[in-house]
Amino acid sequence: MKSILGIGNALTDILAVLPDDSFLQKYHLPKGSMQHVDMATGDKIWAALKPLGVKYVAGGSAANTIRCTSILGMQSAFIGKVGDDELGMLFESDQEQVGVKTRLLKSDKSSGRSMVFVSGGNAERTFAVYLGAALDLCPEDLDPEWFKGYDYFHIEGYLVQNQALIRRAVEIAHEAGCIISIDMASYNVVESNLAFLHDLVEKYVDIVFANETEAKAFTKLSDPRQALEEISKLCKVAIVKVGKDGSLIKSGDEVYEIPSYPADPVDATGAGDTYAAGFLYAHSLGLSLDKCGHVGSIIAAKVVEVIGTKMDIPRWKEAKSQVRNLLGQ
Repeated sequence: MKSILGIGNALTDILAVLPDDSFLQKYHLPKGSMQHVDMATGDKIWAALKPLGVKYVAGGSAANTIRCTSILGMQSAFIGKVGDDELGMLFESDQEQVGVKTRLLKSDKSSGRSMVFVSGGNAERTFAVYLGAALDLCPEDLDPEWFKGYDYFHIEGYLVQNQALIRRAVEIAHEAGCIISIDMASYNVVESNLAFLHDLVEKYVDIVFANETEAKAFTKLSDPRQALEEISKLCKVAIVKVGKDGSLIKSGDEVYEIPSYPADPVDATGAGDTYAAGFLYAHSLGLSLDKCGHVGSIIAAKVVEVIGTKMDIPRWKEAKSQVRNLLGQ
């Protein structure tokens, strides 16, 4: 079995389901966006959230993906930074419980948190993120020895708040011979780091995951198929996720349209992260790209049925059964 190493912001997701968009408007949070907030703003939002009822889940985009690859059976590891506090311990425990080898450095800042607001009929997600300790991860923290022996290296686009870190990480991974994948993360992150992301993908990245809005921001093309074509010119495998319509995959002259799988969605949080996990797991088995996409869709269809990014055991069992049936075909 091949192995995967991920790097990202080690965050605890604080999830709240909103009856409407008035809360987002009050705190000037554009629906569907990811906004960084300072400690004072984060505390103010957090205080207002408590009466609404919230759920805590260890999260962060790359960490979610790595957690799922471990559950699927890949040898998985994660690099991040947390505070010496309760949220940091929760994060570490959550990762290690499913077999992830953690390289969690400690900061004197409090652990990062991502406040996730789920709203609207399509369960759209809006993020207000206080990075805290996660922001302290720096290029000097990275030990090339950590990368040796891993077949895949997965990064989240949210890390571009520290361009020196992400560039050093992909340089080390490239030298270690890893297949490098990136999840674009958020359209506004892509828009504000466009030149850097183009350079990164062109020089180092093998597999790109993007949703429709991220692909549009990256290519300036509104049609997802045209965006897919443009991204595929820069990397070996391009994936554009198109929500309920599934996903599009292109590598060279190969193009696949992958349908979404049936689900009763309540929260789209983590759907892209789990799709990436399923795709990379299948890719590590040497499966065709269309089957990789199907495995990604199977896992993503299960996670949208729960609040947050943690699937329950029955859903994992059902997902694994569906994957086995697919691979047996």
